[in-house]
Amino acid sequence: MTQSQHPSLPPLPPPPMPTLEDPDLEMMDMEEMTEDGGATQFMPASPVMTEPQSPVNPTTHPPTMPAPPQATFPKSPGQSANRMPTMPAPPPLPTTPPRNFGRSPGQPSLDELVRHAFDEGFSDVHLGVGEKPRMRDRGEMTILEYPEIDENTFMSWLREILKEDEIQRFKKELEFDGATQYEFARVRINIFDSLRGHAMVLRLIPLKILTMEQLRLPMIFKDISDAHKGLILVTGPTGSGKSTTMAAMVDYINKEHPKNIITIEDPVEFVHQSRRSLIKQREVGMHTLKFDNALKAALREDPDIILVGEMRDKETVNTALKAAQTGHLVMGTLHTNSAVKTLERILSLYNAEEREAMRVAMAESVVAIIAQGLCRTTDGKRAAYHDILINTETVKDYIIQGKNDEILELMKDGEYDGMITTNQALFNLYQEGRITEETALELSPTPNEIAMMLRGRI
Repeated sequence: MTQSQHPSLPPLPPPPMPTLEDPDLEMMDMEEMTEDGGATQFMPASPVMTEPQSPVNPTTHPPTMPAPPQATFPKSPGQSANRMPTMPAPPPLPTTPPRNFGRSPGQPSLDELVRHAFDEGFSDVHLGVGEKPRMRDRGEMTILEYPEIDENTFMSWLREILKEDEIQRFKKELEFDGATQYEFARVRINIFDSLRGHAMVLRLIPLKILTMEQLRLPMIFKDISDAHKGLILVTGPTGSGKSTTMAAMVDYINKEHPKNIITIEDPVEFVHQSRRSLIKQREVGMHTLKFDNALKAALREDPDIILVGEMRDKETVNTALKAAQTGHLVMGTLHTNSAVKTLERILSLYNAEEREAMRVAMAESVVAIIAQGLCRTTDGKRAAYHDILINTETVKDYIIQGKNDEILELMKDGEYDGMITTNQALFNLYQEGRITEETALELSPTPNEIAMMLRGRI
């Protein structure tokens, strides 16, 4: 066939060149260019069309590129030929549920518990894992109607009052002492570990410091607080009101005397504002690392009065006596039940060779020893009773000679000097109608003696 016998076809316009973004580019092989009748055509290297192309009208849109072949997959029985198989979803990755540190249902917040204790006049809050919350109501334990405390609830309470580093310190040392402040009360904190789990005790401390008159303290307390130098000891078991009494005495000095007062406490309980006196309060663990170091440093801080939270050991007693003998007034506490036993307790810290010198030092330094206890009154409140030793000249001689029994007899007859025994204080409360006979007998160190007093034989 000659060239004239070929059908006449219009020239094909050049198709659009594929760009890098064209997905068909990846499915095409290299193309070859051929010349046919002066028209340029693009021929694919391998056929991809299954139907013949119809002639293209040059006035219409240019032809589109053929679709690339689709991959085929083996068909499962019952699967449509035109439906793509569904790939199974991968199994979900295992996830660890977040640990819940929140309170269990029915448990209050710690703020609510402390508020309840404050409103009801309770002194302590007792919380422990595996136990129901309890509070101390004027000396007696009361169980609250809440569920038993679990670990998550306890830890959520800790996070209300402690920083994270303090929680880690407790977990490491298994004990923690501190204090926190609410808008209505200050709270002393003790956290510890036990057989059943973590536990803590919160002691509520009023923000307002009660005066000596409000506490009904004997008038001799003001005379003791007016001393310029020496050693004042306030003693008693835990929960006997020692801190409250000491705060009232410091508050009295603060209002009446221009002094420089330095306190060393573990922790700080009652917070004082400087009035006539300048008051600096230091907390062990926060403002000083060691109790004894702070006491020694206080001697170089121009103090008039040094308040020591507790006479813990021989070193503290030695430093306190040194301060008292060098013209300072030192106030401290001990866990003893009577004034005479306080003398014995201090002397027991020293060996036999040192005790004679210590008796002389105590006789020269002691201003007064006040042993205190609390008892429940007939109106449901609490009252303090005291065992007070004033260091008169006669008492000094008895201390040096170690005549403790004579000191006790001197206290019974020392009302003029402001001295009083525990039995006399309990008997006075009984006569005022504030305590019952049973309470007086229960709290007396010598029940036979107070029984005779109650029957009018003494």
